[in-house]
Amino acid sequence: MLTKDLIRGSLVVVVLTVLLGLAYPLAMTGIAQVAFSGKANGSLIKQDGKVVGSTLLGQARKGKGYFVPRPSATDYSASVTYFGNHGPNQNSTMYLTRQNLDAYIKREQPYDNGLTAKQVPVDAATFSASGVDPDISKANAAIQAHRVAAVRHLPLDQVHALVKNYTDGRGLGVFGEPGVNVTELNRALDQVTR
Repeated sequence: MLTKDLIRGSLVVVVLTVLLGLAYPLAMTGIAQVAFSGKANGSLIKQDGKVVGSTLLGQARKGKGYFVPRPSATDYSASVTYFGNHGPNQNSTMYLTRQNLDAYIKREQPYDNGLTAKQVPVDAATFSASGVDPDISKANAAIQAHRVAAVRHLPLDQVHALVKNYTDGRGLGVFGEPGVNVTELNRALDQVTR
């Protein structure tokens, strides 16, 4: 009886391992490659035949003429993403948030004279969970649009139109908040000003 149960149990483990460990992942990978090839392969951005990034990852660009993604504890490196283990009541969290807020106001206030700390959106001063989030809030993008338009000598309405074009809606129409993909938006800005 015991031998029979061991054989049955072992057989079930082998069958389930083959089905759920090999067949199912291969089938899902195949379906994803056919139906969503670009997304399944990381939503890569190519320029002159060379991979320069991904629309799924935030990238900081040098210069004042670019939109700035959320602060990153990993300097936007996808190879070392992590969630900073700072609780909401820790002094270190308050210090880092204050530091980010001050840097944001220093960068944006010359282009938006009335900007105060109370007007700065939360995502402008706080880290994302991964440190490589490509999206910022619409409010954050609206503030940064003043600087980008001034530095690039573009009409503010044109920059707002680009922001609107690269704003994603809520997931399935109800989940989360709309976000502006900074990686794609900065690439579009470079195309406009070439």
